[in-house]
Amino acid sequence: MSTDANHNHDHAPQADAPQDPTAFWESHYGDEQVWSGNVNASLADAAEHLIPGSVLDLGCGEGADVLWLAQRGWRAVGVDISQAAIIRARTAAEAADLGEDRAAFVRADLATLADRDRHESLKGPFDLVTASFFQSPVALDRQRILRAAADLVAAGGHLLLTSHAAPPSWAKEQMGGHADHAGKHASDDTSDHDHHTGGPAEFPSPEDELSTLALDPHEWETLTAGIRTRDVQAPDSAHAHLDDSVVLVRRRGIPAA
Repeated sequence: MSTDANHNHDHAPQADAPQDPTAFWESHYGDEQVWSGNVNASLADAAEHLIPGSVLDLGCGEGADVLWLAQRGWRAVGVDISQAAIIRARTAAEAADLGEDRAAFVRADLATLADRDRHESLKGPFDLVTASFFQSPVALDRQRILRAAADLVAAGGHLLLTSHAAPPSWAKEQMGGHADHAGKHASDDTSDHDHHTGGPAEFPSPEDELSTLALDPHEWETLTAGIRTRDVQAPDSAHAHLDDSVVLVRRRGIPAA
C-alpha cells in the first residue's frame, strides 16, 4: 500500500479511556479511502489452489479481498463493523459490475458471529473463511470470533488466517507506548490489502493461532503454519521487511456437491 503511509492519523486509544469499537473503526475509515484496493497476497496465494465456492471474509474493510475472490468465481461475503467501510466496499463492487450474488457486504459486529440470530448471510457453511490482519487496538474477542468462524467452515473447506507476526522492522525499537500506531502502519507501505492491526502483545505466531483455534486434529488438518516475510519500503524510503503469520487449515470430509 505505497500511498497509505501518507495517512498519518494516530488512532491509538487512550489507555485510561477504552474506546467503543464501532466508533473507533468509523473514525478510522473516515471520509476517504484507507487501503490500496489490492488483494492480500497471502490470501491470493492460498486461494489460487482452491476450487471456488462460498467464502466469508472477516473484517473485510473496503472489500478488496472480497472483490478479488468474486472476480475469480467465488460467491463472496464480506463483513465489517464499520458502516463507512461497507458503503465503500459496495460502491467498489458496483463499479466492478459485481452483484450481491457474487460480492455481498454486511455491516455487523463479529462478536455476534456465533449468535443464532446473526445476519442470514453469515450463517454458512462456507467453503473458505478468511481473516486477514484481524487484529485491533480496541476491544476484540478474537478467540471467540475465530472459533465461531471455524464452526462455519464446511466439510472439505478451509480457514485462512494471516496476521502481523511482529512489529515492522523499522519500529521494533519504538515499541514503548507507540506499538498500536506502529502496528497500524506495519503494512501501509506494501501492495497488500490489510485492515485490523494490533498492539505489542498481539503479534501471534502460527503456533499461537493454532492454540487459539484449538481444533480437533481428528476433524482438521493443518496445511500451512509459518511466517511469510515481505520486503517493503519503510516510511523513510529505506528497505525494510514485515513478518506475517500464515495459517491455513482444512476441515476433513468430502465437500458437498
